[in-house]
Amino acid sequence: MNSKNQAIQTFNFRLFTFNVRSTQLHISAGQTVERILLNERDVDLHIVQEAGSTLRMHVLYGRSEGGSDLTSLSRITIEQVGEGCHTYLYGLAHLRGNDNVQVEVRLTHTVGNGESEQLFKYVLADEAKGAFYGGLTIAPNAQQTVAHQTNRNLLLSDKAAIRTRPQLEIYADDVQATHGSTTGQLDEAALFYMQQRGIGYDQARNLLIQAFMLEVIDTITNESEREKAIQTLFGSR
Repeated sequence: MNSKNQAIQTFNFRLFTFNVRSTQLHISAGQTVERILLNERDVDLHIVQEAGSTLRMHVLYGRSEGGSDLTSLSRITIEQVGEGCHTYLYGLAHLRGNDNVQVEVRLTHTVGNGESEQLFKYVLADEAKGAFYGGLTIAPNAQQTVAHQTNRNLLLSDKAAIRTRPQLEIYADDVQATHGSTTGQLDEAALFYMQQRGIGYDQARNLLIQAFMLEVIDTITNESEREKAIQTLFGSR
């Protein structure tokens, strides 16, 4: 793709505790936009993609021990209105204390030959709360669409909680689409295996948590942004 059609999109989001400001983004035909939202609170983002455009977006939350509680309600709406669009939406929240982060996604394929991938993960410790509400709609005219939505959650405390509701609505018959959600705890067998080979419990635990998160972080293509995300999210353990 010609470099003039590529853009790293930057927004100056204001931070709100109770109010949400709506921001709109129009991605022109053939354009590529990459955006990382790192600890951006209370975002209401509406994105429209024209034919052949590509969106890569990461929604990331985490804080270091001793930092103030992180609370956010964010909504992301994406519409593919032109054929051949590509949407890659990744989310990761590493929460502790009384953090409470909710992300709502509504992605609609209105026309055909589009592709989308959603992967959202939560790691919750202490009394942290998380929520993921994901809507994926494939309209009647969106034939030959390929769309996948996945939510995976890791609970590190009996007092942590996650609410999740992935939804898939398909009104076309020639599509490939999947969705699903899983929630669990650290693999005790893996912890035992690592300790048997001389790795301390705390180190083994952190390695498993980091491996869980890296599936999202490794999708960040910009090296400096990826390192920034690692420092922020790994530091919240």
